[in-house]
Amino acid sequence: MANEAALNPGATARLPSPALLRAARSPWLIGAAALLALCLYWATTDSAPAAIVHLWKWLPALLRGLWVNIEISVLAVAIGTVVGLVLGALSLSPSQTVRTGVRWYVQLFRNAPILVLIYFTTYVFPFEVKLVSWSFPFPDWIKVVLGLALPTSANVAEIFRGAIQSIPSAQWEAAQSLAFRRSQIFRLIVLPQCVRRMLPPWMNLYASITMSTSLASLVGVHDVVDTAQIASNTVARTDFTILVYFTLLALFFAYCYPIARFTRKLERRHENH
Repeated sequence: MANEAALNPGATARLPSPALLRAARSPWLIGAAALLALCLYWATTDSAPAAIVHLWKWLPALLRGLWVNIEISVLAVAIGTVVGLVLGALSLSPSQTVRTGVRWYVQLFRNAPILVLIYFTTYVFPFEVKLVSWSFPFPDWIKVVLGLALPTSANVAEIFRGAIQSIPSAQWEAAQSLAFRRSQIFRLIVLPQCVRRMLPPWMNLYASITMSTSLASLVGVHDVVDTAQIASNTVARTDFTILVYFTLLALFFAYCYPIARFTRKLERRHENH
């Protein structure tokens, strides 16, 4: 083995990594590959079940619809994260009035049903915005983004507040004894630790918001659920309806499951540090 490595130094570089080998042996990956191979075989032969043929034709539309859900979730979490970080910082304000206002905001939107918030933003906000003599449409998908950003901001505020309060007070005192200003302590010492502690629950929150985007079809957004409903009504076959909704489940699972696995990996790394 040593002589082979000496004669061919690049031989070891071409060996697959242990992580790649573990992924290749994953039953989820093997099952998905087998299912994909079976669908490809059925789609290219005349003996394919009719439901599989219809699903193969509708699959690109389903994937485009899933992309709409992903866009909504990314925008909602981005807006909610920015607002939540501000609220989380304000929740530690020395002003009792500010802390009370933030606490009521967090409690209201953390405990409100997401479907109610989506209906709330859909019908409270106008269908178009008028500026002087111009009118601009206010699409339903933007209203869904705002409806999902509200609970996201409330949850991020709580995550941020908890992360800050989990930093031992001795670190603040030690930094102050070294003549650090409060802003420097927060930026250089506290915030890096908060980011590491916030990341796993933040990713769990993103996965939850992504699954909640399936409610967007109830207010007229053409997402993956709406596409599946159109496909089911168009084909009008019971076996295809069952298959298309199983496919819907598989698409959400394929997107959210890796996020959950990566979150667990981050949590284990945090436990070791």
